[in-house]
Amino acid sequence: MEGLFVVLVYLTNEIFTMTISIQPTLENERIKLIPLTNDDFEGLFNVASDPEIWIQHPNMDRWKREIFEAFFNDALNSKGAFKIIDNSTGEVVGSTRFYDYNNAENSIFIGYTFYATKYWGTGINPIVKKLMMDYIFQQVDKVYFHVGSTNLRSQMALSKIGAKKVAEQDSAKPGEASNLKFVYQIEK
Repeated sequence: MEGLFVVLVYLTNEIFTMTISIQPTLENERIKLIPLTNDDFEGLFNVASDPEIWIQHPNMDRWKREIFEAFFNDALNSKGAFKIIDNSTGEVVGSTRFYDYNNAENSIFIGYTFYATKYWGTGINPIVKKLMMDYIFQQVDKVYFHVGSTNLRSQMALSKIGAKKVAEQDSAKPGEASNLKFVYQIEK
């Protein structure tokens, strides 16, 4: 059961099981989100190999094949990642994912999103986020987003879709420099 979370709900001393799918195929007239597979590496790397995509990102060298490969493998292991396809051309637009479902808070994160630069400023980000939120808000009450503190483009994009900054987190791994991220939230 790839991309599923099983949630136990206790009601009047009975246990109900609720399954939350975080990797369905999602589609509207403009784009299609397809669950990421091993076969998607080359197509997605062709998009991600543009250094301009990563300029404001904390991991500015993600355009390098070996760095992107680790990112891609993490995306596959998340069981919530998608490749984004432009329905009019069939081109790979980028990638995004659901991650870190929190049963107690009934929340999930959307993130690790990137788009080919030719799609910047075309309105694709709000279309992707709306498609994802329309789906996931059938299952959760809150959606969160992590954004690097220096990623002004993504911070502005989240503000445009109504997300509010609610926290700051240092997500540096041991032995690494500080990696400050902002947390944005949208409620159902």
